[in-house]
Amino acid sequence: MIADSPECPQRLARWLERLNPQQREAATADPARPLLILAGAGTGKTRTLVARLAWLVVEAQVPAERLLMLTFTRRAAREMLARAAEVVGRRTARRMVGGTFHSVGQRLLRAYAPRLGLNEAFTILDRGDSEDLLDMCREELSLRSGSPAAGRRRFPAKRTLAAIYTRCVNGERSLGDVLGMDFPWVAEHEEAVRRIFRRYEERKQEQDVLDFDDLLSAWRALLADPVLGPEAAGHFEHVLVDEYQDTNRAQRSILLALREGGCQMTCVGDDAQSIYGFRGATVANILDFEADFSAARLVRLEQNYRSSEPLLALTNAVLAGAREGHPKTLWSGIPGAGPPRLVRVLDEDAEARWIADEVLRLQEEGLPLRRQAVLFRAAHHSDLLEVELGRRRIPFRKYGGLRFVDAAHVKDLIAFLRILENPADRTAWFRVLKLLDGVGPRTAAKVCEHLAAHGHRLSALASCQVPPRARTPYAGLTELLASLSTESAHDCPGACVEALRAFYEPILARRYERPEARREDLEALAHLARAARDRRSFLSELALDPPAASGDEAGPPHRDEDWLVLSTIHSAKGLEWDAVYVLRCTDGMIPSDMATGRRETVEEERRVFYVALTRARQHLALTAPLRYHVPEHRRRRDDWHLYPKLSRFLSDEALAALERIDLAAPDAAFDADAGPRSLTNLRRNAIERWA
Repeated sequence: MIADSPECPQRLARWLERLNPQQREAATADPARPLLILAGAGTGKTRTLVARLAWLVVEAQVPAERLLMLTFTRRAAREMLARAAEVVGRRTARRMVGGTFHSVGQRLLRAYAPRLGLNEAFTILDRGDSEDLLDMCREELSLRSGSPAAGRRRFPAKRTLAAIYTRCVNGERSLGDVLGMDFPWVAEHEEAVRRIFRRYEERKQEQDVLDFDDLLSAWRALLADPVLGPEAAGHFEHVLVDEYQDTNRAQRSILLALREGGCQMTCVGDDAQSIYGFRGATVANILDFEADFSAARLVRLEQNYRSSEPLLALTNAVLAGAREGHPKTLWSGIPGAGPPRLVRVLDEDAEARWIADEVLRLQEEGLPLRRQAVLFRAAHHSDLLEVELGRRRIPFRKYGGLRFVDAAHVKDLIAFLRILENPADRTAWFRVLKLLDGVGPRTAAKVCEHLAAHGHRLSALASCQVPPRARTPYAGLTELLASLSTESAHDCPGACVEALRAFYEPILARRYERPEARREDLEALAHLARAARDRRSFLSELALDPPAASGDEAGPPHRDEDWLVLSTIHSAKGLEWDAVYVLRCTDGMIPSDMATGRRETVEEERRVFYVALTRARQHLALTAPLRYHVPEHRRRRDDWHLYPKLSRFLSDEALAALERIDLAAPDAAFDADAGPRSLTNLRRNAIERWA
């Protein structure tokens, strides 16, 4: 018996009965053929993928431990496996392997580490750590703006270097190609950037650390090995991939190698929601699926269970203007509360006031704040709205800013843990040592060199001489690390974090403003640590799939808590609300003016807009200011402003699906699409201002 009990076929039959014909077709498709499920927004792709999982176990008789579920968040994997357990039983579901590409990759790499020449205790650099190490390599090579080695021209900063490196590795592209296409102003520094990347690889190997990109490239190399590759691929019989449109070229190569190793393949995605090009994702993967996987089958899911028909008329019209993609037309049969609205307001201040009014109006009609969301292309687009909400005492939560683990004080504490796990991690050592009074970059480098000379044994810390001012805090650090370097401390990450907090909190109070609020973050980190199996797995999970905020792992809110959601469109993907407001639907905002240089990036901006529109269930409002104040002039309180056009994605067909509301001042004399109606009117208004 593959599943837990003889009742599983009956439970599966009842589950399949709840699916529509297209979902059922996808769930029960022949497992011997690669399958792509094109799941439009709100079409029940999770329900379908769970049914596919259960069907493979119960009907296709695939052993649960030989099923691999690849998702883009840890939470998504947990949810799918929990729902599959409703059919196949908990014991069977627990045997399934699920997680993100990076987390599964690191598990395989640790298992094969000795045979790959890796230290199985390697630590993982998050994005910020990678940037810091690249910056250290740049400093070692004396490559900074204005230096003789870099020349007189501006040299790329660490964040730009990290973005270039990622696009080369994950996109499987040459440095010259990435610079020429995406960073042309850096092209003159190509040889210098190449030297930095070479040094970066050397430093990672010396310190037994891997970055996110290494987890994919090393997994790909493992599968390509003539001896280890078939063995690694042989762990799995069927691979299911969620959000296939968000994969990059390296992840595609991994899946192709698994397929060549005998794994069957089911992928779910929507090319219209491919919006992470800045992370290296490429829509080409899902568009080329049938070319990449021979004899592939394609099933479309087009019945939408989220949005009303009037809202889908708009989203279909926006998507119809796309230059490429799998054709699809969403439908729902859900009656609407009215057509979506396009609201023209005078400026950004008027936009903020109207949204606050509308949010409160719907709340008075019985729609809680937390079932309403304001979405925007860039995080700073909500600045004036946040001021207006604060003035009116409307509570809100904003998503799309700094992640929990990116906060400086949280990274500090994590650095202590990384040292305990991997004493060769020079980046973590620099962060920890520079927290101590009297320790600067030179002393930190001296300590790291001393440790390297003594085989990175923590016991060697005591014999390193530091400046007199640093001796007391350095001695305290030495004693702390010695007490926590035991096997029992490794197995109790919660107790380990508590001991580190006791040492760190006086430093926190000295170095940072608002220490009380930051202590709450450290308590949240301790809470997460107490639930972890051991220190190594805790660090891996924090690096690979961190909570976005300290409240991510908390329980449900109290009944009387309510707040409006503010979110970037990228952070809102996968979520839905009864009422959605999309800010600044004008050219230069949506699409972003930074993305209008190439057809590919403009098309991605269209998909970003589409994602925003498809988050709404019943109410959808697009706001479009008739003018924007130039920021530097706003601070001087004068009246310099620009007149934008409506977003190019609002075609005539899209506008026909919208109710258009003009709330601009009567004397503004604007055409809704083209800006000022006539120079004569503007001149007359300018004169009348002084009458």
